[in-house]
Amino acid sequence: MGEKTRSHLQPRKEMMRHVRRAVVKVGSGVLTGKDGLNSWVINNLTRDICALKEEGIEIILVSSGAVSSGMKKTGLSKRPESLSQKQALAAVGQPSLMMAYERAFERCGHRVAQILITRDDLNNRRRYLNARNTVFTLLSWRIVPIFNENDTVSVDEIKFGDNDNLSAMVTSLTESQLLVNLSDIDGLFDKDPRTNRDAKLVRVVERAGSDVLGFASAAPGSLGTGGMGSKIRAGRKVSLAGIPAIIANGRKKGILNGIFKGEETGTLFMPQEDALCHRKHWIAFTRSSKGEIIVDQGAEKALVKGGKSLLPSGIVGVVGGFTIGDSVVILNENRKEVAVGMVNYDAADIRKIMGCRSCDIEARLGFKHDEEVIHRDNLVLTNYNGEDLCRLRV
Repeated sequence: MGEKTRSHLQPRKEMMRHVRRAVVKVGSGVLTGKDGLNSWVINNLTRDICALKEEGIEIILVSSGAVSSGMKKTGLSKRPESLSQKQALAAVGQPSLMMAYERAFERCGHRVAQILITRDDLNNRRRYLNARNTVFTLLSWRIVPIFNENDTVSVDEIKFGDNDNLSAMVTSLTESQLLVNLSDIDGLFDKDPRTNRDAKLVRVVERAGSDVLGFASAAPGSLGTGGMGSKIRAGRKVSLAGIPAIIANGRKKGILNGIFKGEETGTLFMPQEDALCHRKHWIAFTRSSKGEIIVDQGAEKALVKGGKSLLPSGIVGVVGGFTIGDSVVILNENRKEVAVGMVNYDAADIRKIMGCRSCDIEARLGFKHDEEVIHRDNLVLTNYNGEDLCRLRV
């Protein structure tokens, strides 16, 4: 769990020495002030990023700020509840946000590229790979990619939830070696520092279990959508891919420079040695589930203890109208989540073959795609080394 001494852990300097590509997420609370976009913060971060690029480190930005920038431009003091109003504010604010970055990076001789994305763009494996190739091309041209959720067109079904979640997905997408999540506080505290004077900064998180999640305040800031809980979940997601993450204060001068020098800044989430591969990480965290499959005790044991694929014989229920290739949640008979995986059959066909043996699939359907409803290679257990992934997925 939480805070530990660093004597037995890999020193930060040694960890940072191996980072050649990193994702930096900047929140609305960092980027905006009373008068709109905070040019001092943007210029400070830009100088740090340009210095890192000169050292051969590739930086990918995930930047909030479009909606809050739009609020300042339109004179609104409170974030609206209406989806259409928030989308309109994003449309108003996004050009100003990108212009601010473009001007700041031009001053140190670098160019930027805007990438607006929805979760639906990453749900499809081909589009996911296309997005990754686009980023790699931009990096080869020494252009800084700047991601933001495409708030103007996003609806609940295709939203990432917040840019903390997006930053974790972009880290995996781009095969980066570090996620830096810049907030308006110094990191994760054992209590809410806004209301507790004795709150202590958690320097290192080895495994983000329920105890660490309990430290977080779920209340977001006045401008952003994600609280500390979403930053912890983002850190946990990338750590499961074997990637370290750091939550730090983006308003401090030279913050990125200090992080990459290995200074004990913010809260470090240690990478997990038993990491998920990129494909399984994509299945577990990037894809949105389209339905549910309920399995009996025998199937649950085969999945969890035996490392087996899901066969039709162990299925006792199907919920939803998903199609081949969709992601679904696997539940046991007590409705507890067991796994998430990609199906080889439509929901309607699974209802016809559930409970039968694999050798009887063709007789019931008139065709047979596979022996398994979900192959083990396309399945990720919810209970991954004792930690519930269902609490981390959005």
